[in-house]
Amino acid sequence: MPKNRAVSQLVEEFCQQRPIRAGSLIITVYGDSIAPRGGTVWLGSLINCLEPLGLNQRLVRTSVFRLAKEEWLTAEQIGRRSYYSLTASGRRRFEKAFKRVYAPVLPDWDGQWSLIIGNQLDPEVRKVVKEELGWLGFGLIAPGVMAHPTIELSELQSTLRDLNAAEDAIVFKTQKQDVINGKPLRLLVKDCWNLDKLSESYRLFLNKFRPIWNELKGEDNLDPEDCFLVRTLLIHEYRRVLLRDPQLPEELLPSDWEGTAARLLCRNLYRLVTDKTERHLSQILETAEGPLPDASPAFYKRFGGLSL
Repeated sequence: MPKNRAVSQLVEEFCQQRPIRAGSLIITVYGDSIAPRGGTVWLGSLINCLEPLGLNQRLVRTSVFRLAKEEWLTAEQIGRRSYYSLTASGRRRFEKAFKRVYAPVLPDWDGQWSLIIGNQLDPEVRKVVKEELGWLGFGLIAPGVMAHPTIELSELQSTLRDLNAAEDAIVFKTQKQDVINGKPLRLLVKDCWNLDKLSESYRLFLNKFRPIWNELKGEDNLDPEDCFLVRTLLIHEYRRVLLRDPQLPEELLPSDWEGTAARLLCRNLYRLVTDKTERHLSQILETAEGPLPDASPAFYKRFGGLSL
C-alpha cells in the first residue's frame, strides 16, 4: 500500500479504471524502467512489482504472454523460472515510442514542412500508413495528403519502408515561408490536429499530477515504492497524451497551450522521484544473475539530464 495519501489516491483512481489495460501498463514499465537496465526480468518479480497497481498474477501472465506473441518480448525458461526480455524489434519500437516522451524541449522549427501524398498506395496500405503517420504526429491537410512541420526525413522514410510503402508514396519537403504563423495557417493547424481536444487531455493530466507534485516536493524522505508508483503512472498517462500530440512548433500553437506546462510538470516530478524509484527497482526486480544491472548512460539524459 502507498505510504503517501496523495499517492494512494492516485493509485486507487487508476485501479478503478475499467478495463485496466495491463498490456499497455507493462509496456510503460518495460520502456521506462526495465529497458534502460538490461531489458530482461524474472516474471515473478515483475508480478510482485505490479501488484500495488492492481494487476494480479493471472492478468500479468496473460498480458506478458500476449506481448510475446506480438513480438515485443521473448521468453527464456531457466529451471522453473521464466525470464522475459525485449526482442530486437521490441526494443526498436520502445525507443521509437518513448523518444518523444523524454525529449527535453520541442525542436526549433525552420519553417519547412514534410508532405506525403498517398493516393498511389493500395487502399489497405494507405489505411495503415495514415494510422502510423498519425502516431508520428502527421495531420491530414487534404484528401490523401499528410503533413508534419518537424519530423526528420530519415525517420519518415524508415517508417515507410517498414510499412512497404516507400516505393509508392510521394514525399516532398517544402521551402521556408515568409509568413509561418498567419491566421490561415493557424486555423488549418487547429482543424487538422484537433488541438482543442488535445489541450483538454493535457488539462486533465495537469489536474491529476499537480497535487502529487505539491504533496511530494516538500517531503524529506520519500518512500521508494511510492516513487515507483508515481513515476510509472506519470509516464503511463503522459505517454498516452503525448503520442496523440504532433508536437507542433510554438509558432503554430495557441498562446494558452497546456502542453508546455504538462511537459514541465512531467519533467520536474520525474526528476524528483527517480532516485528512489531506481532503488526500488534494484530491490524488487530480478534477472537470472540477480538484481537488475545499472541503468545505461542514455537513461540519465532523459528530460535534459537527471542528477541522481
